[in-house]
Amino acid sequence: MLLEELTEPALRLVVAVVIGGLIGLDRAYRGRAAGFRTHILVCLASALLMLLMDYQWQVIPTDFVDTVRVDPMRMAQGIMTGIGFLGAGVIMQDKQIVRGLTTAASIWITSAIGIVVGAGYYSVALLGTVLTLVTLALFNKVINVLPTRHYAWLTVSFKRHERLTQEQMETLMGEHRAVVSNFAYKLQDSGNLVVYQMTLRAPESSRFDEIANDLLAVEPVQDFSLRPLGE
Repeated sequence: MLLEELTEPALRLVVAVVIGGLIGLDRAYRGRAAGFRTHILVCLASALLMLLMDYQWQVIPTDFVDTVRVDPMRMAQGIMTGIGFLGAGVIMQDKQIVRGLTTAASIWITSAIGIVVGAGYYSVALLGTVLTLVTLALFNKVINVLPTRHYAWLTVSFKRHERLTQEQMETLMGEHRAVVSNFAYKLQDSGNLVVYQMTLRAPESSRFDEIANDLLAVEPVQDFSLRPLGE
C-alpha cells in the first residue's frame, strides 16, 4: 500500500529532475553560472512543494476535511516569489553591460514547469519544456541571422590639449557606419586627461573591430575601452 502511494509522487519528482536537467544542459553548455544542477534543484523544489499541496489531505484528520479550505495557487505564488530572488542573483551589471537575463528567465520558467509537474499535468509540462528548449536553442540561431543593430560602450581618453573634438569623433565613427549617442565628457588625472564616453550603434559587430583598429592608429589617443553590449 505504501509503495502504491509513493509511485505517483516519485514519478512526478523524477520527471521534474529530467525536465530541469534538460533546460539546465543548455545553460551549462553556454557556460552560465546557473547551469545543470541549479535548474534541476529549482524544478525539483517547485514540484516537491506542489506535491505537498496535492497530498496534504493525507495528513489532515478526517474530522476536519469538511471544514478545511486550501488554495494550491497560494503555494505556486510563494514559489514564484522565492524564485524571483534566485533569478535576481544571476543578473549581473557591469557599468553599461547587463548579463544573465536569459538565465534568470530560464530559472523562472523551470520553476513554473516544476509547479505544473508537481500538480500532475505531465502533458502541459512536456509542452512547456519543448517550447523552452526551442526558445533557448533554436531561437538563438534565428537572432544570429536576423538583421539587428549592435551596440557598444566606448571610452576614450586624450591629453587635454591634444584631444579630438566631438565632431571629429563622430566623423571617425561614421566612417564605419556607427552612430554615436549619449556622448559625455570627463576630466581625469587632475585635469590633464579628457575622457569621452559614448554609446555606439552599428549594423554589424565587426564594425567595432574596425573602430578599435582605427583608434590604435590615432596618436593623440592615450587609452580606450570598447565593449559590446549584450545579454
